[in-house]
Amino acid sequence: MRLDAMDLEQLEALRLRLIKEYDKYREMGLGLDMSRGKPCSEQLDISEDILQALNTTKDCFAKSGLDCRNYGLWDGIGEAKVLFGELLDIPPEQLVLGGNSSLNMMYDTIARAYSFGFFNSPRPWCRESKIKFLCPAPGYDRHFAICRLFGMEMINITMTPTGPDMDEVEYYVQHDKAVKGIWCVPKYSNPQGITYSEETVRRFAQLQPAAPDFRIFWDNAYAIHDLYEKGDELLNIFDACSEVSNPDIVIAFSSTSKITFPGSGVAIMAASPRNLEFMKEQISIQTIGPEKLNQLRPVRTFKNADGVREHMKKLADILRPKFEAVLEIFDKELAPYGVGSWTRPRGGYFIGFDTPEGCARRVYQLCKDAGVTLTTAGATFPYGVDPKDSNIRLAPSYPPISELRTAMKVFCTCVKLAAVEKILEG
Repeated sequence: MRLDAMDLEQLEALRLRLIKEYDKYREMGLGLDMSRGKPCSEQLDISEDILQALNTTKDCFAKSGLDCRNYGLWDGIGEAKVLFGELLDIPPEQLVLGGNSSLNMMYDTIARAYSFGFFNSPRPWCRESKIKFLCPAPGYDRHFAICRLFGMEMINITMTPTGPDMDEVEYYVQHDKAVKGIWCVPKYSNPQGITYSEETVRRFAQLQPAAPDFRIFWDNAYAIHDLYEKGDELLNIFDACSEVSNPDIVIAFSSTSKITFPGSGVAIMAASPRNLEFMKEQISIQTIGPEKLNQLRPVRTFKNADGVREHMKKLADILRPKFEAVLEIFDKELAPYGVGSWTRPRGGYFIGFDTPEGCARRVYQLCKDAGVTLTTAGATFPYGVDPKDSNIRLAPSYPPISELRTAMKVFCTCVKLAAVEKILEG
């Protein structure tokens, strides 16, 4: 029976039953961590061939003849650019390859804009009286942390089933010169798993900002992370921008972190020729060259884009049962009570869950006390403040499926208990 159909006597009886259930979980001494979207050991193990990709000295030379053991080449090796360009549908000449962290590349891009601006900036961002950034929320907490570190004012943008609310985006971008950028995770967004619609991408491409140096930070982390053979389709933002003669407005990022090894992958940045030309001098002073051997390894291992796609199917076979297990438990444990709402992503690493309003922090604490660690309630919003205290990011990838099922049963008990408490308090 749905909670909203129960009388007070039924709710109190349910509360007592849930407390007993919860106490049993607490007595189990669990230690389950679902706080971040880390690949599990099975995912890492199927990438072990990459460790054998460079066995001899001759394996360490790029097609150009460059010895990748040595210094040089600020923007990455050509054959790796070709591989990632094909996967992302971006011309290789528009790519810059770095170390293992695309977050590092995003941070550096913000830091350079803060120190130098972009090629069309009236002044470095550090000389502006105020810098504002648009933050679709729920969103990625590390994006928000970068803004906070640089003292930027973050503006919440509502997320819809088709992406950020573009009416809100257009209003702020067109009317406020202090708005310098927006964070976007356009495919299988973190944490809701939403893929931006074609209309949303086209509206982004058509933005006419008040600030000439406004940039869309297009964090396409899950571009090829489909859970099913038929994944979501995302319109190419660079094509959309070119069609309306607005190529400089977007800077995109991706990486191989969840394709092979997060600790030793390849980060990717893509931008227009004018953006890259301006950043080239700064990056080439910042580094003598990235770790090029790690750029060779995926090329040697996968050969081409089809090789990577076949590998991604193996990863999907590991992840898909975990996502389906979570959704199955929610449908069984929560749906009959009409408690909470959740997304059903077809890719990526997260499931977005909304508790009844005012319950997320209580659910987080109940789970923590029972030995299940989740992403902190509020982390998916700027400043760590969820106005409705309802959103929780769930990361099914890391735990073994047996532990995941246990964690989700604990979670469901905590959600129901927090919801019943809220009704009885009201």
